[in-house]
This record gives sequence, C-alpha cells and structure tokens, in this order.
Amino acid sequence: MALRAPHLYRSLRGFCLAGFSLLAGDVERGDELPFAFEEHTSRGPASLYEYRPLIRSYAAARAERLSALADARLALEELHREPAAAIYAAAHSGKDGDAPLLRTILLPLLADVAEACGGFDWSDEAFDRAYAELERSLLGARRTYAAVAPLVGISLGAQLELADGLRVRLAAAGELAVHWPEANGLLPAEFGHAPDRLCVLELERALPPNAPEPPDAPGELADAVSALRLATAAPVAAGPVLFERLDWRPLAIRPVLPIAAAEPGGEPTRLDAFRARLASDLLGKLGRAEEDPELAEALDRWELSLFADEPFRSEQLREALVALLGGPDGLWAAAVRAAVLLGETGRDRAEQLERLRALVHGEQAGRAAADAVRKAVVETLAHGNRTSLIASLDDALLGVRPRPAGYFAALAS
Repeated sequence: MALRAPHLYRSLRGFCLAGFSLLAGDVERGDELPFAFEEHTSRGPASLYEYRPLIRSYAAARAERLSALADARLALEELHREPAAAIYAAAHSGKDGDAPLLRTILLPLLADVAEACGGFDWSDEAFDRAYAELERSLLGARRTYAAVAPLVGISLGAQLELADGLRVRLAAAGELAVHWPEANGLLPAEFGHAPDRLCVLELERALPPNAPEPPDAPGELADAVSALRLATAAPVAAGPVLFERLDWRPLAIRPVLPIAAAEPGGEPTRLDAFRARLASDLLGKLGRAEEDPELAEALDRWELSLFADEPFRSEQLREALVALLGGPDGLWAAAVRAAVLLGETGRDRAEQLERLRALVHGEQAGRAAADAVRKAVVETLAHGNRTSLIASLDDALLGVRPRPAGYFAALAS
C-alpha cells in the first residue's frame, strides 16, 4: 500500500492494535458484545430482520479507558499536527482536549477495523483498507461534507432539489444506524413508518482539503424548513438532531435549531414538484430578511404563530401582517394591501379582506386568516423588494397602475 503519511499509519496502527487487545480482553473476561435487532421493511407482507454487533457503541462505552492507552496519546499527538484533522475538532467545539479527535477519528477507525474483522481477531488487511480510506479523506484533494436530518410533515414521491446541494429525499433503510448506532433513539416518533415520516433533508457541500470547520448546517436546514412551511402550509419539522458526515465518515451529531425542530399542528401533505419549486424560490430569497428588519420580523412572527395558542397566535399574526405590509400606516392599511396583493379580481380582494377582518378588529383569527397571512408572506418574498411592493399596492388602490402580478399568476403566464 502506497502511504502518503507513514507517521500516521504507524501511530494509528499502534492504537488499533492496543485497542483490540483491550476490547478482546474485556470480551474474554465475560463482557457481552451487544447486538442490534433491526427490522428492514419491504414492499411485501414480510419484513427482514438483522442481528448486527454494536462494535461502535461497545468501543464508545470504553472511550475513557481507550484514551488512556499510551498508543492513543501518541496517535492523538500525530493527529493534532495534521491540519486536515482540524475540522473534526471544530465539529465538536463544545468539547475540550483530545475528546473530539478520539471520538471522530480514532474510535471510528477502530470500529471500522473490528467490523471488517468480524470481532477482535486482528487482520492486517482489514486495518490497511480502513486506514487507506481514512487517509484518502484526510489528505485528498477535496472533501465531501453532508448533513442529514429527519424530516416530518410531508410525504414524497421522488427526490426534489431545493437548492444546489440541498434536497428532500426518502430515507434509505438503516442509513443512519450504519454510522450512528444510537440514531434510533434520536429520531422522531414513528419515523420510518408513518407516511409523512419517511423523508430526510440533506445538505451536501464540497470542501477544500484543509477547511477549518464544517458549514452552518443547522442554519441552512432551518431556512429550508421555513421555506417548506411557507410553500406547503404543512406541519414540517426537521430533527431533532442532524447527522454530519465527512467523506462518508461520521463527523458529529448536532441539534437542529429549536424553531425548525418543533412540530407545528396541521395536516401533513405531499410535496410535489410545483411546491418544491416554490420552496426553492422562497429559500433563495429568505436571505433578504437580513437587510430588511421588518421582513425579518414578519417571518419570525408568522413562524412563531404556528406554535402559539390563542390569543397569542392571533397576536403574532397581527404583528406579522403589520411588519410585512403595514409599517407606520398600521394594521388596517396592511390588511387592505394584503387583500390587493392576494386577490386577482375585485371579488377576490373583498373575500381576502373579509378573512383578515377578525385580525383588524382584535378578534381571534380563523384558519383562513392565518393562511392569508402566510400567502402574503410568500408573495412579498417572491416580489423581492418589499418597499417597492408596498408603493405598487398603494398605486393600485388609487388606480394609478394595475396591481402587481402575483407569484402564481406569473408562473401561469
């Protein structure tokens, strides 16, 4: 085997040999190597079941003893000198000392070798294959980062792209448990079984070889959840955690942002190509909220309304509508502008205004009013410049010019 880093090969091989000796000794003294009993559903009436040794969790439970090995200290010293290993430590920024490199490089390598050996009977060939894969990841010309989070609230027919490297797809059976044995305890209830709990949200990025830290996956996935909620009106949520990989090796498990992980009420729906395109368009425009405090306020208030009980839900919707289209002119002006924005005809506009009337009068908003606020947020984002949109709506009210075309009308034309 052609080695690019003989010093790493020697030190990591020494650690794995010492780790095998420690773990094999525990098994010989009566410790039981646990097994997972996994069900793999199929299209037919029968299911397939698999017994899988949990070598990763077995080694992780003995991490403190493994880290105390002299060979572990030597291996960690070599890894600390390698700039390409810095991203592994950065992914566990809350942990001090050697723990990040131990848990993201040494223990997974040990587990890879043990799984290839079928236990703790050493094989040079198994170590060489596992080390070669690790070396390609550490010292390759580029790296592939991926973050995957369970997604609930929608069903899916085929993979749909939301942005470059960001997609919604069906979860593969056992894909998380393969790298993270503890994953089953971190998934939403009924995930993998209920029709609206079969999808994942996946972020994939190409990184330079010495990237010092991973992308902001929690932030990017939270924006995607917001866009999907706006586009579908479904109770979409991701998480509660996301699983990070680097070159298909486990990197970290991180929490999803609370607002994205919380499950709103509502009826699940199917994500079709049209609404995926709408979500994609909205996702590309959510960044404008950073330059428009009122738009940011409207988005935050609308999303918070999804989790609020009355009377706080209606109050959040009122504040969202004022921030979105009211400004100094207040709630009534915001409602009239929203009616013009959403209504294609005079009758449509009158119906929209009637839906929003409860909000204007300080009463509890019905489902139709809440949906009108959602659609107003969607249309405002789609138009891009909120200030110019308000001016166009006011001109339309005065009859100076036609009302601005809505997002859906523009797609149809």
